[in-house]
Amino acid sequence: MEIYQLRTFVTVAQQGHLTQAAELLHLSQPAVTAQIKAIEEEVGMSLFERTAGGVVLTLAGQELLPRAQDILMSARQLLDHARSLKGPLTGKVQIGIALTPDVLRVGPWVAGLAERFPLLEVCLHQGVTGDVLNAVRKKELDAGFYLGKNPYVNVHTLLLAQLRLRIVMPKGWLARINAANPKELGRLPWVGISQFSSLSKIVSELWRELNIAPKKVSECDNLFTASELVQAGVGLALLREEEALDAAARGVVDLVPEIVKMAELQFVYPADRAEDPTLKTLIAGLQPVWGLSSNVAA
Repeated sequence: MEIYQLRTFVTVAQQGHLTQAAELLHLSQPAVTAQIKAIEEEVGMSLFERTAGGVVLTLAGQELLPRAQDILMSARQLLDHARSLKGPLTGKVQIGIALTPDVLRVGPWVAGLAERFPLLEVCLHQGVTGDVLNAVRKKELDAGFYLGKNPYVNVHTLLLAQLRLRIVMPKGWLARINAANPKELGRLPWVGISQFSSLSKIVSELWRELNIAPKKVSECDNLFTASELVQAGVGLALLREEEALDAAARGVVDLVPEIVKMAELQFVYPADRAEDPTLKTLIAGLQPVWGLSSNVAA
């Protein structure tokens, strides 16, 4: 039995679906099926049962899964230790960023890494929050910054901060409603957020909390465009509190009082790379920039 076969077994077990596992492993579905079949033939037992929604582990599969995960972890630890023996970190790391670099404190972080590890090249890729998380899940990126809750078991997160978000509306619109009754916000048009952005889920959560279902009159995939649309009189939107307060102080928007939505700003990375020396270095570099305890690294 080979390490790559165990990796396939664990990935299928985690995803519960052959197609999704194949996507993560960068293999064809027939190749994944063949590897699972080879393992089952070697152990002499069925490890999965097919269901309408995918596959589930048999009792034998449930028994073997923790051992397979332990073997993979030991193999990764051996590789990570070997890499640490090579000396100073070198090479490139691909990092996905969303929001603005100043919000993510990317400048001080990269500057600190460059000073300590001059042979390590940090490559930054701007994208939508949902795309960043998905690329990390698929290992197309080494790590990234993500706003919101992480739904994937094969992605680990490091909480950097809780961002405060506020509702803003075009100037003069606050007089149209009774601000003491949040349900009246549902009568006004909103600027929607693309489903490919995690901000869409955050806005949807807020609507459920306020028990409203407003009409979306436009859609964008970032908060900067949303702010411009609010100022142009298109509709309401959710912005970072600092930006919302600044815009209100400049008299270009109305700020809805009292309502605050919290969102988790996180550093995300593949779960199976938690002990990777380069990744641990990236996380260690975030600690002084964000004022994190030294024991937060996974």
